[in-house]
Amino acid sequence: MADNEYDVIVIGTSQGGRFLPPELAKAGKKVALVERGHLGGVCVNTGCTPTKTMVASARLAYQARRGAEYGVRTGPVSVDLAAVRERKRAMVAGARENYASRLTQEGLDLIEGEARFTGPKTVEIALTDGGTREIGAPVIVVDTGTSPRPLTIAGAQDVALLDSTSIMELDTLPEHLIILGGGYIGLEFGQMFRRFGSAVTIVHTGPRLLKMEDDDVSDEVAAILRDEGITILTSATPVRVEEAGGGQVRLTVRTRDGEEHIEGSHLLSAIGRVPNTEALAPAAAGLRLSDRGYIEVDEYLETSVPGVYAMGDVKGGPAFTHLSYDDYRVLKANLLGPDKVSTRDRTVPYTMFIDPQLGRVGMTERQAREQNRAVHVAKLPMSAVIRALETGETRGFMKAVIDAHSGEILGATVLGVEGGEIMTIIQTAMLGKLSATAMAGAIFTHPLLAEGLNSLFLTVDG
Repeated sequence: MADNEYDVIVIGTSQGGRFLPPELAKAGKKVALVERGHLGGVCVNTGCTPTKTMVASARLAYQARRGAEYGVRTGPVSVDLAAVRERKRAMVAGARENYASRLTQEGLDLIEGEARFTGPKTVEIALTDGGTREIGAPVIVVDTGTSPRPLTIAGAQDVALLDSTSIMELDTLPEHLIILGGGYIGLEFGQMFRRFGSAVTIVHTGPRLLKMEDDDVSDEVAAILRDEGITILTSATPVRVEEAGGGQVRLTVRTRDGEEHIEGSHLLSAIGRVPNTEALAPAAAGLRLSDRGYIEVDEYLETSVPGVYAMGDVKGGPAFTHLSYDDYRVLKANLLGPDKVSTRDRTVPYTMFIDPQLGRVGMTERQAREQNRAVHVAKLPMSAVIRALETGETRGFMKAVIDAHSGEILGATVLGVEGGEIMTIIQTAMLGKLSATAMAGAIFTHPLLAEGLNSLFLTVDG
């Protein structure tokens, strides 16, 4: 049994699972890393790496069509989707190889198969090559991530349905792509395929896109997408889907005005994701789950079972790779160091990779007002930023929320060219406790996009 007893078992290999097992092994721990599919989790295989690679292709097609605006003459622009797919596949393969190279640490065993709990500290693995193996450890870390949420409306099982993984394997361009869901996944793919050359309709159940953002941000994003020729239907609830003949699908939605029918060549379901917990048999370990099936953890990422931890998307909360990486840092400190590190009050930035990007950190204006905070709001259109004018990238705006008494920057949203990068500058200022006044008076290089921060913080309302 000695070969099946470990100090730590890590189930799944997301961004956190990429770094934690080798670090534990370097510290002298005997570590088992269990993976049922490709190394790297969602980010490497079906999330960040492939989607942002395809976003880059879509942006180049968009810019090429705009050539005449810059005095550059080009011929007709077309997209070879099969070539885009091959570029994406090459990027993913390279990322997987890089990942695998980190798992050669002595004391670390990679076991390929699907794990399920048989007790609080024991796991049975259905091995990929056949057979089973049972292993145990006093410390277990669950890092199994999430999967696309199944579409359950009438007829969904009877039509060809795309999700955020399968759509990236298309080699021919959809004539008309219908997208269910107006969140980050739906909007990124919607703009991407519109720029590739597809007609695109986005169907969203809520009254506006991006419900976590301020209304002015949601409205501006919708205006940008509509300006590119995307049809957006809000307050539209999908009722059923069916084949319409000729390779088409027909989606029926319920709106304020009654039922409406939409026909398209392809249907993408981007209605969210669900945690990969069912196959784990969490009840066998005594793990407590939320009402949505996520593993509940405390501020130290420990579950309801002492010695069992969860990291990354499977524990719920914001589903970002950089948050999974921060989970790794927390667990590394708590499992190896003398001092405990908490996740309490950590500020989580994020960027949505539509074009222009939407970068956000900290508190929104709505959140501040709901908390009855006394705040000032600074807002600047990108058309007032010299660099944006010079490059012809004037869509969107910058916005910051500032404590009215202290001048502390509470949060910021940047919807603009390289919005994520500009947001990160504001995030750094927040980490350094710089005030809005300090940012207004700082010297930024002319003519960079960052120079617009001077003007932004000079617009603070009274």
